[in-house]
Amino acid sequence: MTYSSKASIVVNAPREKIWRALTIAEHVKKYFFDTNLVTDWKVGSPIYFRGEYNGKSYEDKGTVLEFSPMEALSYNYWSSFSGIEDKPELYQVLRYTLTDTPEGIEVAIHQSNVATQESADHSSENWKKVLEGLKTYVASL
Repeated sequence: MTYSSKASIVVNAPREKIWRALTIAEHVKKYFFDTNLVTDWKVGSPIYFRGEYNGKSYEDKGTVLEFSPMEALSYNYWSSFSGIEDKPELYQVLRYTLTDTPEGIEVAIHQSNVATQESADHSSENWKKVLEGLKTYVASL
């Protein structure tokens, strides 16, 4: 059995500005725990998240699964902090969607193939922080 987590936030900004903040490495670094994103966003291409956390270097990785400009993107993902084996069937899948609402653009993240409910709950809390950071960052652009 696997679990999933979800988080979302409404951002009152143009869709294009939000999309750039989600997909351009220099922007991602500003709100996503100082992470260095490396990818070309082509389906099937690798995606890496590199940085340092609590004095320890990391390189998390995956493969781009979907890239629908201004609408959605997804990738599978393995984290060196996860404590699980680096096996493709154990990679989690992250999907971001942008949806119009009367208040602005809803940015939602769905994470699936999570090993435990505890990990899913932890991920949901982390994604809420990332989305709050995204909203604040986009407002500053």
